[in-house]
Amino acid sequence: MLDPEQNGAFYDNFIEVDFDLSNVMFIATANSLSNVQPALLDRMEIINVSGYTIEEKVEIAHTHLLPKLIEDHGIPKSKINISKKIIEKIVEGYTSESGVRNLEKKMAKVFRAVARHIAMEEAYNVKVDEAFLDKVLGPPIQKEVYQNNDVAGVVTGLAYTPVGGAILFIEVALSQSQGKGGKLTLTGNLGDVMKESAVIALEYLKGHSTEFGIPADAFDNWNVHVHVPEGATPKDGPSAGVTMLTALASAFTQRKVKKQLAMTGEITLRGKVLPVGGIKEKILAAKRAGIKEIILCEDNRKDIAEITTTYIADLKFHYVRTMSEVLELALMKEKVKKPLPIGK
Repeated sequence: MLDPEQNGAFYDNFIEVDFDLSNVMFIATANSLSNVQPALLDRMEIINVSGYTIEEKVEIAHTHLLPKLIEDHGIPKSKINISKKIIEKIVEGYTSESGVRNLEKKMAKVFRAVARHIAMEEAYNVKVDEAFLDKVLGPPIQKEVYQNNDVAGVVTGLAYTPVGGAILFIEVALSQSQGKGGKLTLTGNLGDVMKESAVIALEYLKGHSTEFGIPADAFDNWNVHVHVPEGATPKDGPSAGVTMLTALASAFTQRKVKKQLAMTGEITLRGKVLPVGGIKEKILAAKRAGIKEIILCEDNRKDIAEITTTYIADLKFHYVRTMSEVLELALMKEKVKKPLPIGK
């Protein structure tokens, strides 16, 4: 049906009639292309539509969803008042989708609660507040926020998911191997691509240990454990290469990582930084998490130019081409308190 070489004479086996489908346009939607069969994907043109930002969701809810919900629930406008600030609380604390379907459901639940108070002639606050949200919707989702840089080997990365951008922490811990040869352990429900990124990052660091001031025998004397928290959530993709290498370099040098810094990008064994996708969603997630500076591949500069300036006004971007540039920007000269005796 979809093959342009064959759909001019599509034969329906059920009613045994030929149909000319050459002028028919088929439209399909998907949250993620990874689950679509390659044979089907090959016959379709792909249009990527990015998810709404929080600001856009708030505006959509205020302009379109509120009037619709007021009419659907038969509640007079004078009997309910939901401010944009409260809508933003619902978006941030109770939804994690890229669209607004779940947002409408959560807002409808608030309207039903108000409608019940009116029907039962119970006293209630016309102006919906956070306490009312907690009562009706329960406690909000606790989202990841930037913490600190007091521990070596912990770096903030940026990831893209089917429901938008997110920050993730790459953690590296070292343990002595008693000279038996360092072992690499990976945990956190990682996919093949992220596992490969960790191996590449470690091999690059081994090959350039002198450049970064790491003793040659450090990799033989210390076991390496790379972990990405929230292990129950599957994680994969090429966005964590630079983050993993920075975390490994921080662990082996015991140097602090720059405060309020996040990064995204893939790496090669030659130390090149490659561009990645989902930049808009990642940048907005970083801003919500309290990040101030972001490291990106030079080839991703064009993606930043497409983002509305008001969304990135308080962010500072560093564009790089090599891993040496990343480590120069990310690692501070200062070491953490009570550093491990690497090389001793």
